[in-house]
Amino acid sequence: MRARWLLLAALTAPLVAEAQGDVRSYPSRPVRLIVPYAPGGSSDIIARLYGQRLSETLGQQFVVDNRPGAGGTVGTAILAKSVGNGYTLILQDMPHTINPAVYGNLPYDPVKDFTPITLVARAPQWLFVHPAVQAKSVRELIALAKAQPGRLKIGSAGNGSGTHLMAELLMRGAGIDMTHAPYKGAGPAVAATVAGEMNAVFTSMPAAVAFVQSGRLRPIGVTTSRRHPSHPEVPTFEESGVPNMVLHHWFGVLAPAGLPKAVQAKLVREVTAAVEYPAIVERYKALILEPATATPEAFRALIESDLKRWRKVVKDANVRAL
Repeated sequence: MRARWLLLAALTAPLVAEAQGDVRSYPSRPVRLIVPYAPGGSSDIIARLYGQRLSETLGQQFVVDNRPGAGGTVGTAILAKSVGNGYTLILQDMPHTINPAVYGNLPYDPVKDFTPITLVARAPQWLFVHPAVQAKSVRELIALAKAQPGRLKIGSAGNGSGTHLMAELLMRGAGIDMTHAPYKGAGPAVAATVAGEMNAVFTSMPAAVAFVQSGRLRPIGVTTSRRHPSHPEVPTFEESGVPNMVLHHWFGVLAPAGLPKAVQAKLVREVTAAVEYPAIVERYKALILEPATATPEAFRALIESDLKRWRKVVKDANVRAL
């Protein structure tokens, strides 16, 4: 009988340790890293970088799981309903703070239902056009759009996404009319622009850099306050006469609410170390990404402040979910 109890204790010890948040046993099985968009976009590229590195350092597979839909809310809802034990995470980005204003009654609270881990990157937004578009700057695109109201088509990562709101800010700030077409993620929107189905698209550079290098997309504007050193020939929106378009798109890791403090602390340590890993730093340079980290408290404060900021933008632009 005693041998049976000892065997039972040996078999259940890892489960008990996991349930109690024993950091020594975490992770003891593969971890799912949700990307709430289709493959090929910036979030997907960044998640795969971290999935590979964390698999190496923690000895368990971090498996990227693309769950696109409704501007990222489908994948985010999956995370919110998951157990807060560290085995389901999400590579989240700025639209997390936009969607509550766009979609109204979401099946989760953007603050209370999640445990912040850390930021991993920041990136300006770029406006890209198909090479056939006769505009090499934002000013030229504005002139073209004014001459052809509603004729130019601009794609986005989804209705109410950050890239959609950038398009709305451009149209409102420049006094132009373009036809907006939402896609299920930045990857498909960029692909449609490369194919010539769209004339223009906003996104961060990781989703477009290969097409820029091959000449299949042309950057004509950037949301930094000064010209970006990677492409000094591309003017900022500010110098192009379009106001309120200085921003950086952020990317970070979230877990469900209820994550044990010990597991949270370990993830903060490991993800922060991955941001500083030389191979990832070099990849960031090639993708024109900026490394970024934050304490869980600072990350939560960023989410709360962005929720207020984008609520006003969504209201002013009258953006609604389709």
